[in-house]
Amino acid sequence: MSSNLDSGTILTAVDDAEGYIAKICFKTGPPALYGVELEWTVHDAASPSRPIEPERLRNALGPHAPPSIDPDSPAAPLPSFGTVSVEPGGQVEISTAPRRSLGELHSSTTSDIAHLDSLLGTAGLVLGETGIDPYRAPAPVVDTPRYRAMRCAFDRLGPAGRTMMYSTAGLQVCLDAGTADDYPERWATAHAVGPALLAVFATARWHAGRDTGRASARMAAWQRIDPARTRPVWGPDPDPVDPVASWVGYALAAPLLCVRRDGADWSVPPGITFRDWIAGALPQRPSTDDLDYHLSTLFPPVRPRGYLEIRYLDAQPAGEWIAPAGVLSALLGNERTRSAALQACEPVVGRWAEAARHGLRDPMLARAAETVLDLALRALDHTELPPSTREDITRIVARRLAAARGGPS
Repeated sequence: MSSNLDSGTILTAVDDAEGYIAKICFKTGPPALYGVELEWTVHDAASPSRPIEPERLRNALGPHAPPSIDPDSPAAPLPSFGTVSVEPGGQVEISTAPRRSLGELHSSTTSDIAHLDSLLGTAGLVLGETGIDPYRAPAPVVDTPRYRAMRCAFDRLGPAGRTMMYSTAGLQVCLDAGTADDYPERWATAHAVGPALLAVFATARWHAGRDTGRASARMAAWQRIDPARTRPVWGPDPDPVDPVASWVGYALAAPLLCVRRDGADWSVPPGITFRDWIAGALPQRPSTDDLDYHLSTLFPPVRPRGYLEIRYLDAQPAGEWIAPAGVLSALLGNERTRSAALQACEPVVGRWAEAARHGLRDPMLARAAETVLDLALRALDHTELPPSTREDITRIVARRLAAARGGPS
């Protein structure tokens, strides 16, 4: 098994692909960096159900517009170095630069969000505050070969793919994998607390003008598209020893979503896995660059990218993203808290569907959530957040729990 492959190397052996994935997806060391990706639906300020044209987004974003809507744009970063992307339904996303502390991340991201708000506000646009578009039915805004191939692949399995592509907005928290000794437990904890935290921070009930009856219709949509690329890698009967082997197997067994080529058609026949491609299922063998791209088309709740990209949270109301980010950072921060969180969540491991449907109305999830949130709030002192931010997180969490119990929200 070789992991020392250059960019563009043609892959002819599965062992080489396995080594390459292991090398790039799990990078170990003391946790030091923090990041988030914040995604929002975008709406006309006066008429939120009005469709948003790509030209309007392009003009609003100016030099920060991504190439997907302006091929000639410099795609300049925001003032605090976050980069802007636009998703297929017109959702706008900020991907932050890595920061050395959660406090620094909070400050710089708050600044970039304010700048984005100002740009959009000048154009009469506002950012949504929930994980799924509450006003509009799914409709394409950005059209690229990748997005067309995604739509083609997901349409074979039903309408949920279009809902996911065109209507959903999520919050991704990015934390270092950890040292060689502790990354398996950090990986396990990130998964185990997921159903409870999804339930606590669910914001995606109303979609296209109707009450879906689900706590998170966003996550429900993700669960109904291709499970070979969206199911969790870990649990409920996880391999406690080797996250790397689990991810390598997952990635090579996942079907191809698209293959980049000249022209507008990137679609592929259904059912061809990356392992099949290495074995010659398509006319031209894949390269390491193709493998990198394939990994970008896999969407499990926790995805290893050299760090842990935690993907199961709905977009949050204005200013509140720091609460789930702080909670996750605190829960993964030390061995005692991780072990207690794993124990508390053992009864709800794998209850992703129940979390998306019922949220904290599920008694098992509610009990687990109360325990892990208490653990997180007691561990917030170790996150280097200023006292005022820790107090804000405590208030946000208390309000979510009160609302779930039927109290004031």
